[in-house]
Amino acid sequence: MSADDRFFRYRPIEDKPGWYTWNILDETRFNHAVMGPMMLRLEGEKCRVRMHPERKHSNLQDMIHGAVTLALIDISLFAGMRTLTDNEGARAVTLELSTQFIGAGRMDAPLDSVVEVLRETGRTLFMRGHVEQGDHLVAAYSGLVRKANG
Repeated sequence: MSADDRFFRYRPIEDKPGWYTWNILDETRFNHAVMGPMMLRLEGEKCRVRMHPERKHSNLQDMIHGAVTLALIDISLFAGMRTLTDNEGARAVTLELSTQFIGAGRMDAPLDSVVEVLRETGRTLFMRGHVEQGDHLVAAYSGLVRKANG
């Protein structure tokens, strides 16, 4: 059993073909307590990670708070790592995250992070992606993740 299996529920969603859950088992931790239920699917060489905004995710302009977008990006690095490579995400760490906000996230649509692996070395994954709501681009990003030690 991998660390991901001990900490995350990564299972097919019966009524959504191609989609999987990506939910932390301890619902008192950040991923679930703040972000709520998440799901993902493989799209060729990329992984799409989806969250559904709730009022608690909004800012005073009734748009998705930038910190929520950043959290989705960070979580998607690990969900992407698990889905696109043979590495577990539970004990890995973010080394660097660069984000460019492009447009405001709306509260009335799912927020998706689409991530890909650019390169993998012995200890590091180089990744990039974007956050979108349909055709609306919310952010672009790149990140480095240190893989878990044995």
